[in-house]
Amino acid sequence: MPRFSIIVPSHGVAGRLSQALDSVLSQSFGDFELIPVCDAPDSPAAAVAAGYAERDCRVAPVNSPPTAGLAGARNTGLRAAIGDWLLFLDGDDELMPGALAALDARLSETGDVDVLYFEHERTPWWVGEPTNPAALVLARTPGAVFAPEQAPQLTGVQLPAWSAAYRRAFLAAQQLPFPDGHFTDVGFGGLVVLGAERMAVLRQVVVRHLLRRQGNRLNLPGEHHFELLDQAELVLARAVEQGLGESRLGPLFEQLFAAVLKTAAHPRRLPRRRRAFFRRASGLYRRYRPTGFRVPGGSLGVQHRLLARGAYAAFRALRGANRAATRAASGVPRPRGLRTRLRYRWQLRRRLDRNLAVYCAYWGRGYVCNPAAIHAKARELAPHLRSVFLVEAEQAHTVPKDVEYAVIGSRRYWDVLARAKYLINNANFADAVVKRSGSVHLSTQHGTPLKKMGADQATYPVVAAATGSFARLLARVDRWDYNLTSNRHSTQMWESAYPAAHETLEYGYPRNDAYYTATAADVTRIRRELGIPEGKKALLYAPTHRDHATGFESGLDLEALCEEIGDEYVVLLRAHYFYDRGAGRGTGRIIDVTAHRSSEDVCLAADALITDYSSIMFDYANLDRPIVVYADDWDVYREVRGVYFDLMEAPPGRVTRTPGELAAVLRDGSWADEEATALRAAFRERFCQFDDGRAAERVVRRVLLGEPPEAIPPVIPLTERIPAPAATTLVRN
Repeated sequence: MPRFSIIVPSHGVAGRLSQALDSVLSQSFGDFELIPVCDAPDSPAAAVAAGYAERDCRVAPVNSPPTAGLAGARNTGLRAAIGDWLLFLDGDDELMPGALAALDARLSETGDVDVLYFEHERTPWWVGEPTNPAALVLARTPGAVFAPEQAPQLTGVQLPAWSAAYRRAFLAAQQLPFPDGHFTDVGFGGLVVLGAERMAVLRQVVVRHLLRRQGNRLNLPGEHHFELLDQAELVLARAVEQGLGESRLGPLFEQLFAAVLKTAAHPRRLPRRRRAFFRRASGLYRRYRPTGFRVPGGSLGVQHRLLARGAYAAFRALRGANRAATRAASGVPRPRGLRTRLRYRWQLRRRLDRNLAVYCAYWGRGYVCNPAAIHAKARELAPHLRSVFLVEAEQAHTVPKDVEYAVIGSRRYWDVLARAKYLINNANFADAVVKRSGSVHLSTQHGTPLKKMGADQATYPVVAAATGSFARLLARVDRWDYNLTSNRHSTQMWESAYPAAHETLEYGYPRNDAYYTATAADVTRIRRELGIPEGKKALLYAPTHRDHATGFESGLDLEALCEEIGDEYVVLLRAHYFYDRGAGRGTGRIIDVTAHRSSEDVCLAADALITDYSSIMFDYANLDRPIVVYADDWDVYREVRGVYFDLMEAPPGRVTRTPGELAAVLRDGSWADEEATALRAAFRERFCQFDDGRAAERVVRRVLLGEPPEAIPPVIPLTERIPAPAATTLVRN
């Protein structure tokens, strides 16, 4: 039987779950079991937990459905636990180094107490000094083992469940599961202290709690705040049932209603039914107010008195006076030009056009990528919607004739942005765009992240300098309602790079549908349009952007490569879109396709891909055609840009580091041999999870038509998908 059972609910934190699990498994004290609680066997967190379970027998994942909430997840872990002592850790928290050894030593001193409280550190997600709020709560407790009567201020309702260790036999004897619903820590913490006889304190930080940028979910608006009253009533009713003395009942009552009044006075937490919340809270206040209870002083005391009287009108007036001084100026539109600015503000006052959808790709580069694929499918499945594509003026000629568009910066551009219900982008809309209530913003992204993105770039000076204000970046991210991913890796990395309250859609990239819907005739047509000579094998060379470079440099002498590998090949050069100037760079056997509008067409035309660290490799892998990595400066790129995983350890095919090595693998056929095929298969299994040819349909049905998640077509298994055929079959020379 292990000394500790550590229960880690993981809903919504798959991107940081590894840090939590690592903090436990790296402890010097090893007598424990680690129980990650995942939503389902196929959830993002389950894949992470399963990997740990394979490597360490102390890891024992269990499942609890999201509908059961945090309480259900913890109770599932509690039922599975067999350790003497229970610890609860949020999926994005960490145990401090040496934490378990310190807990073991303290418990050896105290003996079988019912609960051991300890301190925790709250760490800002970005900048700021950590705080230790538990230290104040525990400051006046005795140094030795004590009974609850000796520390009446320690009621349990002010501390989270992960700020204590609980004797499992005590919780079982008292039949103390976590109460259902939100604010379960309040109910559980209060009931634990009411049932405990022996308690102790460890005056040391044991848990580091990472404050989420998007804040605590409990603070979001909604009627779940009524459940705070449920938890308060549960604890107070148990206290009265036990005949709790006034010395303990007074502090318990005061602390519970401090939380209740904070919610009642917060305008955004209760957008509706504020009066009903106040009335119920007032009834509880009068029912459970201890005899002789003295209200606090100051403004809080005034709120107590108004709540006791049920004086909602006066309470509302007091709240309104306090709120008036804190009104923010956020959301003020600032498009250029006074007339345009005034027009935009006027349009924002008009009713949303619920049948208007606005699309944009690559900051207006044209009708391309995921937004274009979604737009095309929407015309088929949601013809009632009017769609407008946003483009820069010089790209207007690239928009198909039957697609409505608006030039970025024009009055029409601001008009449609102000009134559209649906806004779809693969990057971000301008800072000045206001997120209106009722509008739906979808971020489709435009690649799978190998390199660091978003907030994760902050520790890389060259990239951070180019990115600009991270505060402004994250303000744009806050507008998202949905974020699209094509694989579980992206789901986890976007969570870290773009911390916000949006919902992740694991639907695949709509632009990649073409890799499963295109026919042999389509491939032939595209190759003819690109000028690929009949019978030639086309190698797509697609290098990525270097943040430390000032312009495009291929890093590879393509003319020399062509001479080395023979005249049966042509090379399609596709530079990063940053370097699209509309002018060709190639001659003879080198065909410059950088300016071609569709990267999907270029990939379909290519018989194989040569790339360095470009995200095009993740998309191209859907075609199940050979990929060769040319990594001549991997160490520099990794150091300057930062990466999420070591591509050299998990490549999609053969890795070469010099022009000679590249030419050799192309000449001898090892780029398409069994080993290369096995590497590609593993890569596809990891990164082509959700791309199956129906991604656009899933997005349209869920986002634009509002169909429920259970009605969305499931992803076709990888083994059952049939990629578009290649024009030629690559064989050894």
